Formats: sequence, structure tokens, C-alpha cells
Amino acid sequence: MREPTGLFVDFIRYLGMLFVGFIRELGCIFIFFIKGIAYSLTPPFQIQKILQHIYFIGFKSIFVISLIGLFTGMVLGLQGYYTLVKFASEGVLGAAVALSIIRELGPVLTAIMVIGRAGSAITAEIGIMRISEQIDALETMNINSIRYLFSPRIVASLICVPLLTSIFDVIGIIGGYLTGVLLLGIDSGTYFSKMENLVDMKDIMDGFYKAILFGILIITICCYEGYFVHKRKDGFGARGVSSATTDAVVISCVLVLVGDYVLTSFLL
Repeated sequence: MREPTGLFVDFIRYLGMLFVGFIRELGCIFIFFIKGIAYSLTPPFQIQKILQHIYFIGFKSIFVISLIGLFTGMVLGLQGYYTLVKFASEGVLGAAVALSIIRELGPVLTAIMVIGRAGSAITAEIGIMRISEQIDALETMNINSIRYLFSPRIVASLICVPLLTSIFDVIGIIGGYLTGVLLLGIDSGTYFSKMENLVDMKDIMDGFYKAILFGILIITICCYEGYFVHKRKDGFGARGVSSATTDAVVISCVLVLVGDYVLTSFLL
């Protein structure tokens, strides 16, 4: 029996190292998340910092979320109408727009907008605190840095992302109304009555479950990448913060899409 060649063995070894490294990283992220949740549930509760992060993550994201929601609903109304009219079913446009936004597009696009506007800034902020030794100073003063930096942000995210998703949903449905009713001439009563008949509470709750999951993923990944920027192998200082911010955005977006598929497969 022919023994495997050295190149093949090296390739298998490389794959094994990648897999082991991935599992180790996943374990570190999970431990980081558990610590953050545990600290957020035990006193002292940092109410003032939570409110500050709610303002930064939530309030300052309302405009971009509203703008994206409006045009997403308008595009869905336009595309949905010209698809449904081929089947003489344009009367269900309201339900089609509402279900598409509430179940899928609302949570996903809201999460991606929060990643781009707030998540990247959080990673850069914590990363700069790490390389400028501010986190080390917190530890020197016997201040738990995970409790101080991560716990208030994850609480704020769990509050803000579902609320931003609800804003996106409502404005997206209004955008579909503007296109379908005011532009294309669908009866207003039909638009809302079909929506009322076909959209139930389960669809709304499924969207909120996704928003909660995405809020956890976004803040955990972004804070983790910034907090451990000093352990990166691709550079320290400004280059490390830059790479960590890029990785945080890319990984968070990928995990949002993967999590959306996994959660949808369980909720359907």
C-alpha cells in the first residue's frame, strides 16, 4: 500500500491546524460573551454607560435605518408589483412586502447597517484603548475591563437592535405603500387588509428573535476584535486596529447571514 506523500500530509496537517485554531477562537469568543453577560446581570449596574451606548448605537442610527427602510420598501413594492401582476395577484402586494421585510430584510439590513455605523467604531475605539494601554490602566486600578467596556454595550445592543428593526419594518411597509398605492394605483384597503390577514404574530416574533441574535453577534464580535487587538499576528498599533476593524465588520456580516439561514431553518 502506497504511503501518503509529504505534500498531502502537509496539506492535511494545515487543514487540521486551521480547524483547531477556529475551534480555539470560537471558544475564546464564547467565554468572552459569557463573561460579559454574567457581569451585566450582577451589580454594580452601569446605567449611565448603558444609556450612553443606547444613544450611540440606537438613536444615532435611526436616520440611516429609516432611509434604508424607506427605499427598501419602495423597491420591494415596485419589484413585487411587476412580479405579482403577471399572476393577477397584485392585491397581495402589501402582504408580500410586509412578510419580506418583517421576516428577513428588516433584521438583516438593520444588523448590517448597525455593523457599518456603530460596530466598526466600537472595534476601533476599544482597539485604540488597548494599544494605548488604557485597558491595562483599568486593570491596574482593579477595574474589570470586560465589565466596563463590553457589558454595557451588549445590554444596549439587545435593546437597540430589536427597536431599530421595528422602525425599519414600519418605514419599509410605508415605502411599499408609497410605491404600490400612490404610484401604481393599488387600492389602499386591499393593501392593508391582505397584510392584516396574512401576517400573524409568529412572523413578527421570528423577526425579533433574529434581531436579538444579530445584536448579540454584532457587539460580541466587534468588542472581541478590539479587546484582543494586541494578540493579532498581522501587526500591532494602527495597522492592528485597522485589520481588527476590517475583520470585525466582515466576520459580523458573514455571521449575520449565516445566523439568518440557521435561525430561519428552525423557525419555519
